[in-house]
Amino acid sequence: MNNEERRLADILHRITPEPSRQVTVEQVAYRLVSEPRPGRQPRGRQTGSRVPRPRRGGLGLSRAWAPALAAAAVVVIAGASAGIAVLANSHHTPPSAAGGPASSAGSSSSAPTQTSSSAEQTTPATAVGGAPWGAKLIDHQELLQGSLVSADGSLYAIGNTSTLDRIDPATGAVVASVPYNMPVLNPPVVVGNTVWMVSSYNGGNIVLQGYDARTLARTSSIPVPAIGGVGLGGQGVLTSGPDGNLYVAAGEMVQVVNPADGQEVHQVQVLAGRASSVAVSPDGSKLYVGIAAKATSTPFRLVVFNLPSDTIASQTALASSGDGGNLVATSGGVWGTTGSGHSEWVWFAPNGNLARAVQVGQGAGGGLTSFPSYSGGVVWVGGTGDVVCADPATGQVRAKAEIPADHGVAQYFASPVIVGGQAYSSYQTDASQQTGLARMTPPAACSGVNS
Repeated sequence: MNNEERRLADILHRITPEPSRQVTVEQVAYRLVSEPRPGRQPRGRQTGSRVPRPRRGGLGLSRAWAPALAAAAVVVIAGASAGIAVLANSHHTPPSAAGGPASSAGSSSSAPTQTSSSAEQTTPATAVGGAPWGAKLIDHQELLQGSLVSADGSLYAIGNTSTLDRIDPATGAVVASVPYNMPVLNPPVVVGNTVWMVSSYNGGNIVLQGYDARTLARTSSIPVPAIGGVGLGGQGVLTSGPDGNLYVAAGEMVQVVNPADGQEVHQVQVLAGRASSVAVSPDGSKLYVGIAAKATSTPFRLVVFNLPSDTIASQTALASSGDGGNLVATSGGVWGTTGSGHSEWVWFAPNGNLARAVQVGQGAGGGLTSFPSYSGGVVWVGGTGDVVCADPATGQVRAKAEIPADHGVAQYFASPVIVGGQAYSSYQTDASQQTGLARMTPPAACSGVNS
């Protein structure tokens, strides 16, 4: 045998299937073009280094063409080599740890499935029997009373698990959340693309934290000095004005801060005590400052400042004793809360005169609270007795819906806020231990027209 025959014989010998031998693409290709066609006699046991020669015929190709054809076949086989390797590996895949069959290559259980659809993460809307304005629960997360606000098509609230949440009103799902420990009762304040929260309120130190309105990633932190120490019983210590600035009840002062750079813009000195709640009129001409009661036997007081002169327009007190706060300013005056324990209710003071304050809505009992909210051009007041919408200029109730009892136990609907013409409210009932976010359709009288 010549050198070429010996080399070819050696190649064929190496590609003969044997245990623990690897076969290259070139070897497989060579064998495909050089081995006899099916139907030949079985090959006998090898007696030396010599192997049977390929049979003539078929394509009429001589042995001399075998190397060239093998090289050409490499191109064809190389593309399939990866697939051959995958099939070989899957054939030897070990069984699962549980003893069951291994997952096939096309099985959906081979990898976890992730979804970003908020609709798939919410409970279908559930009707609440006899609820005001056709209210339905669209989700069951528990929200802190009085913390729900709306801005730019989103809802924001403080969750009962110490979080600041952004909620999709279409589904009720929490689409962004960040840890938040509330030091003082105050709903989120949205200015532009930032949600502002009070993160520290103690002694002479106040800290405001800013969060991106979409992602709730923290974007800024602003320290605010409290002159003389913060007041006791703070309820609504942070708000914003039509000028885009933040107004903070800071002890014996109301600090006005530019949220863009964190710089102090102005100070309004509170001579009558320590500020515990603040609100700014929609036209920016009035600043309302609440002074918490020093004891249960003394009433809540309200100081009205003319802006920008900072002159005092009036100082009045509620006729009844007790705490107060949660101020909301509208074109006709200011709204707030009073009461404690088993009797909480909302009042409206025309032009900020508490001597003329009137109760709006039935309020809330059983340790629940009733807050005013200004949304969609009207003022909303919820509670355990009814839900009302009222005129922001006169305080007159435009529409009212009674809240029925649930098996003799009061149901609670917080003051709604508006997104896209729909009203949203946090809901609670002790009868069935059910909580959640409710969506309702208020009547046309609550549309905010002529407000």
